[in-house]
Amino acid sequence: MSVFFLIVVPYAALLVAIGGGIYRFYVRPFSYTSLSSQTLEGRKLYWGSVPWHYGIGFILLAHLLAALFPGATEALLGNPWRLIIIEGTGMGLALFALFGLLVLIFRRVGTRSLPRFVTSRLDGLLLALLLLQTATGFLIALFNRWGGLWYVHTAVPWFWSLARFHPDASTVADLPRFVLFHFVVGFAIIFIFPFTRLVHLVKMPVHYLWRPYQRVVWYRQPGAGRKPDES
Repeated sequence: MSVFFLIVVPYAALLVAIGGGIYRFYVRPFSYTSLSSQTLEGRKLYWGSVPWHYGIGFILLAHLLAALFPGATEALLGNPWRLIIIEGTGMGLALFALFGLLVLIFRRVGTRSLPRFVTSRLDGLLLALLLLQTATGFLIALFNRWGGLWYVHTAVPWFWSLARFHPDASTVADLPRFVLFHFVVGFAIIFIFPFTRLVHLVKMPVHYLWRPYQRVVWYRQPGAGRKPDES
């Protein structure tokens, strides 16, 4: 069973994500967007989007840097005080991201919610999986302490074995089932992401950094077209 969930599922998720993303890009190129619902409701979007993006962004960056530089990560976390500070910061960021995600979900709840009408079923499933993934990540950090250290010696070698096409799940097979569940949910998110609004992650507007600035002007004089009795 561990072979299926820790080797077959990751490769299947990546294959579907890449193939589905390419297919959507060429067949439905204008759907490669976050499909923002800001014009429908903006206040809750702000209080949800900002904490979610900053919280989850720093957490994902920490995961990525630890995978790319395991030796430096181990040295950094070798000091007990640094380990405590980094672990506490990570849990704080997880709570920050959870708050934002709950706001984003709440703004889609209710019969009068306008964003609900532009949220597909797969988008709803994605939000549920993201909530589950973030919550389990926080609980792992809370109850399976010093995850930064054992992550380097368990998950990182597993990730690299998958990347080298020599899969070896032996370093993670004996981890608690709750941790393995966290891994599987992560690949489930990768599996469905090309069919949701999350696909915009692979089309970040990097060209905005060097494109000429955009100038917005009125196409008519402000106030033109008003009736004489209008104030």
